[in-house]
Amino acid sequence: MKHYFSMLVLFLAVSCGLKEAQPIKINVDNCDFCGMSIADGKYAAEVITEKGRAYKFDDISCMMNYCKENSNTKMGAYFVNDFAQDNVLIPAETAFFLSGGAIQSPMRGGIIAFSKESNAKEFATKLNAEPRAWKAILSK
Repeated sequence: MKHYFSMLVLFLAVSCGLKEAQPIKINVDNCDFCGMSIADGKYAAEVITEKGRAYKFDDISCMMNYCKENSNTKMGAYFVNDFAQDNVLIPAETAFFLSGGAIQSPMRGGIIAFSKESNAKEFATKLNAEPRAWKAILSK
């Protein structure tokens, strides 16, 4: 009976479409846009479609380019890595973004994200970068 209950829970979770971040495996997962190996967890990003499929990226700009090229696919959730931590995904809607300056992301997208505004301000000074809103990145 436990087996059937477990299968039912799994089926319902998959059919409803999971919107939770899936862990990115550094040096194992490849970017779903450019095909490069995801080698640095500070820059990686992920999108989950409304159907629950996870797409992983080595750079926030790769995620945005993928979404533009696949605009007919309905996206359910966006995640970005917290630059102050290694390989920790956070919801993009709550992140504090920086762009430009001395940011050297893998595909030269020049965008990084933070879970805390204080970290974003500290790195903005260090990297001579500008704050960016998620809506501005999403519409770029």
